[in-house]
Parts: sequence; C-alpha cells; structure tokens
Amino acid sequence: MKIDALRRLLLPCFSPTSPTRPPTSSATTTRTKRRLSASLQDDIPLNVPRQLRSSSNPQESNKAAEDDGNEGDGSNGSDQSDFSRSPVDQVLPPRPSKTMTIGTIFGPRRGGHVWFCVQHDRLSMKPLLLLELSIPTLLLAKEMRSSGLVRIALECSAGTGETNVGSWPLRSVPVWTLSCDGKKLGFAVKRRLSEKNRMILKTMQSISVGAGVIPSSGVSSSEVTYMRGNYEHVVGSTDSESFHLINPDECSGQELSVFLIRTR
Repeated sequence: MKIDALRRLLLPCFSPTSPTRPPTSSATTTRTKRRLSASLQDDIPLNVPRQLRSSSNPQESNKAAEDDGNEGDGSNGSDQSDFSRSPVDQVLPPRPSKTMTIGTIFGPRRGGHVWFCVQHDRLSMKPLLLLELSIPTLLLAKEMRSSGLVRIALECSAGTGETNVGSWPLRSVPVWTLSCDGKKLGFAVKRRLSEKNRMILKTMQSISVGAGVIPSSGVSSSEVTYMRGNYEHVVGSTDSESFHLINPDECSGQELSVFLIRTR
C-alpha cells in the first residue's frame, strides 16, 4: 500500500503531462493596456483619447486636444482664424463719448456777469474750460426760477483766413455767440484763470454739489453766488460738445445744458 501511494505521488514529477489550457470562447476579448501615470495617482488606459487624459501640465493637455482636433478635420490654425474674420461692409460713424465733469456757474450777486467753469474734479485748479458769459447774474437766476429748464447755446463760425478756427480744438475757440433759450444775449469769451477766480474755486473745493452764496471777504469785494454739480460731458464730433447738469437721485431739480457748436 505504501509503495502504491509513493508511486502515485512521485510519478507525475518524472512523467511530463500536457499543460491544461483554459477554454477559449468564440468572442475575442480586448485587453486594456495600462500604464502608471506620471503623477503616480491612477493607472490610465492607453486607448483613451488624449484630450480625455489628465495631465499635470494644462498646456500639454490643451496642445494635445488641439492636435487631435486638427487630425480629425484636417484644418490648421491659420484656416480657422481666417474663417472667423468677417469683412467690414461699411464704416460706422463713431459713437459720442461721454465723461463726467464738475461744472460751476458763479458770479457777483449784484452788478456782474456769469462765469462757467468746467473741471476734471473739484480739487483741480486747471479748468478744462472757463468762459465769461455776457448774461447778468440776476437775469440767469430769474430764468432758472421761472422755467426750471435752461439751454445755453454757444456758437461760432469756422471762418476763413486769419479768423479761421475750423481746425482748432473746440474748447480753444476764443469768442462765441451766446443764446439762452432761443434769445440772443451777447457773447461768451474764453478766459484764463485769474487769481481772483482761483481763490473763488479754492473756497468751493469742499463742495461737490450745491448752491449758495460766498460772503464778501478778501476773496471778493462783493457776495458771489454759485451753483455746482456733476455734468455729463458729451463729445458729438469735432464741431459739437455739450455739458448737461445731472441732478441727484430722486430730485427734480434744475435742468441746465450748455452747448458748444461750430458751423462751417
């Protein structure tokens, strides 16, 4: 019995047998090749498209996606850029530009004319525009109280010869014809900032919006009335600009506009 048991145990070691193979099925199975990712996070199948693979470098992923797209449709970057461009059928006129400025109307309370000053901000001592209007201060105040809607139009002609101001910047024109609500009231003259006016503006530096009276002092020998507010500066063209008073929210205050127009 012992000899038979040893024969059954040792016989397979000396007599080779044909290896058993697992049964094969008719359907072929596709083995997925896998490799270790560069970041040592997960194994990534190699048969996944390149644009779906995660990469530690975003630039490489974007480049791979672009390459796959070019291989698929056979196009290149220059063709796409040329296709995206659309020809300009017509040249549209430029839109009016709008900016915010500080505008101040001031003048002697009695026996004087109105001044109109435009500044970038209330702290600036270099006005964008400073005009002396031939309208008496009392007359302008009366117009504002009666109608509440005031339109001041300043017009000039391009002229010819020595008086040709057609090529000048509009705010550099020295003399204007003045109309207020359709009535001609004289002229407006561009002025340089004098020491007296500089002191008046400096006195109002702390005021952003408002109206009142500056008492007579070393700044002025008489009381100075003023009205300051935010103005919308609209540049329509090289021959037209306008300034429109912006009232505070929920306030139906004074409506005032100043127009600069050059005719040719």
